[in-house]
Parts: sequence; C-alpha cells; structure tokens
Amino acid sequence: MSDDVQLFNNRELSWIQFNRRVLDEARDPRNPLLERVKFLAIASNNFDEFFEIRVAGTMELVDAGLRTGENPDARDPKEELAAIRAEARTFTAAMHEVWSGELLPELERHGIRFPSIWDLEPDRRAWLRQQFEQEVFPVLTPLAVDPAHPFPSLLNKSLNLAVLLLDPREERYVHRVAVVQVPRVLPRLVRLPAMSDAGDDQGHDYVFMVDLVEEHLQALFLGLSVLHACAFRVTRDSNLDIDEEASTDLMKVLEQELNKRRRGEPVRLEISSGADPEIVARFLEAFELEADDVYECSGPVNLGRLMELYRTEERPDLKDPTFVPHVAARWDGAEDMFQALRQSDVLLHHPYDSFATVEQFVHCAAHDPRVLAIKHTIYRAGETSAIVRDLIVAAEKRKQVTVVVELKARFDEEANIRWAKRMERAGIHVVYGIVGLKTHAKATLVVRRDDHGIHHYCHLGSGNYNPTTARIYTDVGLLTAHEQIGKEVAALFNMITGYAKAPALTHLLVAPHTLRAGLAERIRREIDNATAGRPARIRGKMNAIVDPGLIRLLYEASQAGVRVELCVRGICCLRPGVPGLSDNIHVVSVVGRFLEHSRIYEFLNAGGEPEVFLASADWMTRNMDRRVEQAVPILDPSLRARVQEILDASLRDNQKARRILADGGYESVIPSSGAEPFDSQEALRQRAVFQTRREAEDPE
Repeated sequence: MSDDVQLFNNRELSWIQFNRRVLDEARDPRNPLLERVKFLAIASNNFDEFFEIRVAGTMELVDAGLRTGENPDARDPKEELAAIRAEARTFTAAMHEVWSGELLPELERHGIRFPSIWDLEPDRRAWLRQQFEQEVFPVLTPLAVDPAHPFPSLLNKSLNLAVLLLDPREERYVHRVAVVQVPRVLPRLVRLPAMSDAGDDQGHDYVFMVDLVEEHLQALFLGLSVLHACAFRVTRDSNLDIDEEASTDLMKVLEQELNKRRRGEPVRLEISSGADPEIVARFLEAFELEADDVYECSGPVNLGRLMELYRTEERPDLKDPTFVPHVAARWDGAEDMFQALRQSDVLLHHPYDSFATVEQFVHCAAHDPRVLAIKHTIYRAGETSAIVRDLIVAAEKRKQVTVVVELKARFDEEANIRWAKRMERAGIHVVYGIVGLKTHAKATLVVRRDDHGIHHYCHLGSGNYNPTTARIYTDVGLLTAHEQIGKEVAALFNMITGYAKAPALTHLLVAPHTLRAGLAERIRREIDNATAGRPARIRGKMNAIVDPGLIRLLYEASQAGVRVELCVRGICCLRPGVPGLSDNIHVVSVVGRFLEHSRIYEFLNAGGEPEVFLASADWMTRNMDRRVEQAVPILDPSLRARVQEILDASLRDNQKARRILADGGYESVIPSSGAEPFDSQEALRQRAVFQTRREAEDPE
C-alpha cells in the first residue's frame, strides 16, 4: 500500500459515504414522513450527478489507460472504478429498500397510497384509461429498434420503457424490440380521483406515469403482441469539454457543448429488476457498456422524481414546521442603510437570517442617486433573481454596473447564459472571469459618493446569490463598510475583469494567489504556538476537504499538539484519529433539514485576537488553485463571537452529526452520559425565532 493510500481516503468513496448520510435521513423516523421522502429524492438526484461527473471522469481515465487520477490517495483508476461500482450497486439497492420497505408502508399508514393499477376498482381503471387516451397517448412515440431503425439517441436520464414484441403474422417467431420514451412534459405521478364511497379522511392514491404507459402499451403496437416491458434510463457523461484558450466566444462554445451534454457517452444503465436478458444484452451493445454498468431497480427507476410527491401533498403534519427567517437589519431607505453600515457591520447566517437583507442592500444601491457603481458576481443565481432585476434597474439609471457571470457553473450554465444575455441587453458590463479559472467568489461591491467623498460598501459570503437555495442552505455573509476591505474587494474585481495583477492584500485572502499561502501560514503559526507550549487550535466548517497539501499540514499540526476540530459536510479525504498521525483531529458531518454550506475558518492565534474568516472556498485543490475565491476576516469582536457560536453549535451537535472515522466511514454521535440532546440546526432556528419575537415586543 502506497503512502498516499495510507494518508488519504479516496475522494469518490468518501462522497458515497456522504450520500449514505443523506439516505440515513430518509430512514430516520424522527424526521417527518414527507421530509424522509424528500431526503430519498435528494440522495437519488445526488447519485445521478455523481455518475454524470465523477464516475464519467474515472471511466475516461480508464479508457485512456492512465494509471493515476486527481485523487489524493493516487489509487489506480481501474481499482477505483471497481470499488465505485461495488459501492454504487449496494447503495442503489439500499435506496430501493428504503422506498419499498420503509417509506411506502408508512405513507400508506398515513393515507398516501400507491396501489397497483391491476388492483384498482373498475371505475378508477376506466378513469385512468381515459387519462391515458386524452393526455398521454398523443405525446408518445414508439421507436422500433432493428436494422432499418437504428437505436434511438435517448436523452440523458430520460425515462423510457423497453418493449419486447412478437408479430403473430410471421411464420418465424422473432422477437422485436422497441423503446417508448415517457416525455418529461408528463408528470411522473398521477393522482387518482377519490372513491365515491370513501369517508372524509380518504387520503390520496397515486400511480406512476410509467406504469400507466406500460398498462396501455398495446395501444401503441396494434397487431403485435406485447410480451414484456420494463422501465429504464441511461445516465450520460455531462462533463463539458471547453478549450477556453482557443475560444473566441465562450458563450457560443458553451451553448454548443450544452447541446452535446444531453447525448454524452453512456456511463450507467438503470433498468427494472427482472428485465428480459435479451433486452439487457441489446442495450449493453447499443450503449457500449459493460455488465458492471447495469444497475437493477426494484421499484421506480428514478427515485429522484419522488420530489413531486413532496411538493404535491399538502400535509403540514408530515412536513417540517414552517419557518419565517429573522430579519437581521431593517432600514428605512438607502440613506438609512448606508449610514447604519458605516456605524457597524452586519453578519448574516442564512436561512436563519433572511436573504431579503442582501436583496434590500442591492435594491437600495440600485435606486440611490448617490451610488456610482455596483459590481457583483453570479455563480448560481437561479431561475428568478430580484438582485439581477435591480442590477438592470441600476444600469438603466446610468450607474456603472459590472457583473461577473460564471458561465461554467455546473448544471446552472443555461440559466447563467440567459441572465448574461438579458443583462447585456440592459447595458450591464458582463464579463466571464479569467481564462482557465472559475469565478466562485461571492462578492458585491457598491461605490457611493458620501458627504465626505467616495466610500465602498460590500457584501461577502459563502453562499450563492440565489433566493431559493438561501431558504434551504446554511450560509454566512458579511455586510461591511470597512474602507480597506472595500478597496481590496475593488482590487479583486479589477483582477477578474481586467488584466490587473493580483493585488497586495491586508485583509482578504484570495485564490488562486494568497488563499493557500495564507491558510498555510496560519496553520504553521498554530504549530509554532503548540510547540512553544501556548494554546493552539484550528476549527473549520466546510463542504469538503480534499487538498493533500493542506491535509498534510493539519497532520503536522496534530502531531505538534494542535487541537483540530472540523465540521465537513461531504467529502473528507483526511483520515482523523489515526495514532501518531492525526490523534488530535476530530471531524464531524452534520446532515439535517438544511444543507450545510457555510465555509468558516478559525485560528486561535494565542497572544493575539482569534482570526475568523467567512469564505467561498472549500479546502479542495480546485478552490485553492483553479478558482477565484475570497475569504474575509470578521474584525468586529461581537460578530466574531457569533461566528464562533456557529462553529460551537455544529461541533456540539449530537443528533444530526456523524463522526468521520479513519477509514472514511462514519458513526452517529451519541450524547455522552448526562448530556442533553442537541440538534444544532434546530437550536439555531429557535434562536432566530426568539430574536424575531423579542424585536417585535421591543422594537427599540
């Protein structure tokens, strides 16, 4: 075994462990039932993206005959692919067991049923037949597969039925194969009408659209006998192949690549259990896949579409209680806002604090006649954005508006292209960052002419400027009028939009220039403090830790006696608790109602003020070296203490936290003897509710 394998856990296998933690939430009876269904759908959708990007990348390495990839453990790609397939097969079976063995019976107990079409009463079967004839049949297209009809080019993750047919008119019985795509314009669930003789508390019955189509296949193949049918879908490689150096029009090239993505190379075939071997064999040949790439599904082929059930069912008794975020700052117009920010910074912790505060910041800036310029980054803005609308208003008011749009934000490329085109039409200066680097920084800069001259105001944070995810992701942000920080943010934008070299920075850490070195310097300072007998501690909260250089430094810190405490939601290539290597490193992962997305770094800095940063970057090589990122220090002692409380809560959690083990696995954190149960997200939610109530009672 190489030193790398001993020092690091495999990135892909660590990610699968994270998704197991998501699936655990679907199993957890403490969660409301429909929330459990939602977690199952999330786990399934996560797994789709894993195959589209990560597994596809590993398969490319194998096909190219390369011996090593980007993983810190330097595992041979063939060995890695075999391990991924084995884990993926087990995980696929586990997801279906959760659905059929745990969630379905519980849903039925609460009046949400999925009866077999064949067991329905005659009047309901007749209703389904009518629905099929009127709403479904007109949009279906049977596709024959034979020498005259080449195998259809099926879209990525489209749901289909494979049909085995026989023509009774032929003397030689030869099986024919056809494919029927279930179009995405159709809902995946069909709610049945209530039975006329049912009581008041009748609940709802559903059938899957694919089952409805399968039940009526004969209508598509008149004169043929339908011998067998099974659902399937193909997952395709969704990595984009873009040569930025050679691209004269990045947007145009990207749009062309997005069209190719829908028909990328197949990497996985999911098919209903019990599929006819003849169909499976034909598909493996058509898709050029191996038997190991086939994943049998003992239930719905696409569990991710169960999110429709969560959205359709209006059952507050089966969902988390509604939550109205706390409004961290209230301003009576632009003048009041800018004056308040000159007096003190504002810390935001979403979703506990409302994202509306960030939107109001941009709105006031857009409409204030004293504002001269606004600069803003977009990574995942989403389908709707009040911020973008206000930026357009600002441009129409003749303000200088510059927006850095990251066109290559994975799976948000199309939305970002639409926003970019719309903003360009409005007269906004839209730029696409630096060639070879993704712009992942989360920054907004407002330049205003105040009474005493030009002043900078900015928002910096860990989260995307996306109102939808701001309600379900935990993120941190800082609104500040600190003039030096503002000037450094201005220099950051100049670096992105022009040819300016990386600026000399006093406060910000910026990737790919000073972030890695700044983190390394602070880790080494903690090592020096521990070696000298002074208190030393490093704490952090992030989505992933993968970078081998930073992990090795943390191992060195542990061996020097530095206490390292990390909350890492997802991938963790670091191996905590290994004797002699990482005894002093403790890592937990919190998976709960909200997606943990905050990036916080804390260094004890004995003999000085603790250093606490809010950042856009995880501790991954891509974030350190191939992305534009920012980390901003919290200079206000009271706000710094609040950020430390966020870290305290995550590391104290004994309800939704799992302890990461040295082998990459995990175990639930069990409350120690006498300790009270503590759910960090629920505690922070209750704190926000209490703040709102207190401010309502005492507005002053």
